[in-house]
Amino acid sequence: MTDPLRTPHPTTARLRPFADNPARWDAEWSRALQVGRIAYDTGSSAAADEPYLVHERTGWGWLAWTVPADGSMPERPHQIGVLPPSATWTDRLAARWLARRPAGRMALHATSPGSLRYFAVVVAVIGCFAAFDAIARGVPLGIAVPVALLSPLLADHLPDRLDMRARRRVRVAHGAAAAGYLQRLAVLHTGLLRAAASSDRYELRRSAEIGQQLLWDAAGLLQTHDTRSASPQLIACERLMLQLADQVAQIIERTATEDGTADADQAHAPRRPLGPYPPGFRPTTPPAPQNAHSTSPLKGTLLMAQTEPSPAAHTPDVYLLFAHEPYYPGPGTQEINTTVVAAASLLHPQVLQPDGARIHDLLTHGRQPGEIIPLSTLTHELGGGADWPAVGNWERVTTDLVQLVHSGDCDALSLGLPEIARALVCTGPSSHVRAYDAAADDFIDYGPTERAAVLAEVDAFLASLVAEQDLWPGDGLLTPLARTGQEPR
Repeated sequence: MTDPLRTPHPTTARLRPFADNPARWDAEWSRALQVGRIAYDTGSSAAADEPYLVHERTGWGWLAWTVPADGSMPERPHQIGVLPPSATWTDRLAARWLARRPAGRMALHATSPGSLRYFAVVVAVIGCFAAFDAIARGVPLGIAVPVALLSPLLADHLPDRLDMRARRRVRVAHGAAAAGYLQRLAVLHTGLLRAAASSDRYELRRSAEIGQQLLWDAAGLLQTHDTRSASPQLIACERLMLQLADQVAQIIERTATEDGTADADQAHAPRRPLGPYPPGFRPTTPPAPQNAHSTSPLKGTLLMAQTEPSPAAHTPDVYLLFAHEPYYPGPGTQEINTTVVAAASLLHPQVLQPDGARIHDLLTHGRQPGEIIPLSTLTHELGGGADWPAVGNWERVTTDLVQLVHSGDCDALSLGLPEIARALVCTGPSSHVRAYDAAADDFIDYGPTERAAVLAEVDAFLASLVAEQDLWPGDGLLTPLARTGQEPR
């Protein structure tokens, strides 16, 4: 299992508040400043327990933004609400209710934390006059006074009850990790909606419908799970959304090409290959051209035959493959989302220890020399991830490894895997991944065979690289763990 959060290109990575109407954000910031509900730094004692939220309604739900004290725009929404795929009028009314402007409140006493909504105060005033009138008309005092006293309390409590009922019709994601993940999906889905609105093509409308379903499913997962426990499902949601966005872009490009005078061959852009490669490295044998009708995400050669290692010793020349938060090495470069390092890099002193050494021990026992082991395979071997706490913090270890690669303290094969290939190496050896084909309006299933093909192609690239010089694991490595007949803990 690897980090499921996947960053789109920096130019489209985030939604900005009221991107189509910047003046609206300026007005909301001024209003928040007047009511004194701006979001101070978390370390400030003046930070509000309930920050002032600015709600931005969209076609698929809403985004709730906090208002930073320095007047800048927030980087991430405080919460994101998502409508169901086939939203009814009642669903949309519930979303409008939840995305209403925050109610003003009046403190009951200067030193008391209690407060009432202004609406409840108005009801209280009206209730007093109504009670006097009712008593004058002969209504018993024991009825008129309790009703007048309870009316403002009921008025203050009623919006909370309506909030509870409205939340049953929408899904809301809270927290930095959940909102940040759903924000990236919302960026992609917004593009699908705009493409569908500007065209009458069925493929674009269907992609927007599926995008809404994916957004709804992801919001449901984030409501009930954290991003780590739900990572396999979140990976699948984001991969499908990325694929939809890519297919929509290709449809729009083909349509523009067909309507113009360009050559029809330019309408079919080639699929993104593995890469980029380390400096000075080029594969000795380029990958075979892909069959347009093949369902395999990548094609490559078979893994090279290896000799059987001794189970009692650490297998040499084993490599760890793991996906991570994508990054771009420089302007105009291809995205890097997967890395291969020598197993010995886990023993580097800058990697979290003893976690790195324990993972190295697990990685190098019972393997074939030269074998590439995905992190998801280790997760599969550890009871689907249940035993990871007894081995080590794989998230911190892989983060440290990426930092080593960035700083040049070890060698690595940096890869930009296509979405399907990356999803396959992020799942277990027996898992399946489904991809939606907008043109055929059907799903394609990828399984262990396609996963093996991805690893075979990675192996072919790595074999070409290490034929001249093996990956340097770094300097000052720690001593591997010595087994005593028990698994490391």
